[in-house]
Amino acid sequence: MQEILTFISEHQLMFYMVVLMIFVGIELIEKVPSVLHTPLMSGANAIHGVVIIGAIIIMGQADNIYATILGFIAVVLGTLNVVGGFVVTDRMLDMFKKKK
Repeated sequence: MQEILTFISEHQLMFYMVVLMIFVGIELIEKVPSVLHTPLMSGANAIHGVVIIGAIIIMGQADNIYATILGFIAVVLGTLNVVGGFVVTDRMLDMFKKKK
């Protein structure tokens, strides 16, 4: 337990940034009209590809188990977001195809 508290106190700024990013992200998404969600998700796929690569690099250079676990969670969540984005984009593009 002491290791977790030490890790949190050493990386306190990082935790503040993550919480701030969550609130800013929620506010930004709420302001976007529903018509634009799918095109924005397509663009976010490329950004999350970079996030996944960055998380893999950070995870490879981790010096303790907590950083490795956090990196693994980032890779899994980023991958789920990319795959979900491609699925939604594929469904959107199917709507524009001519019916047989």
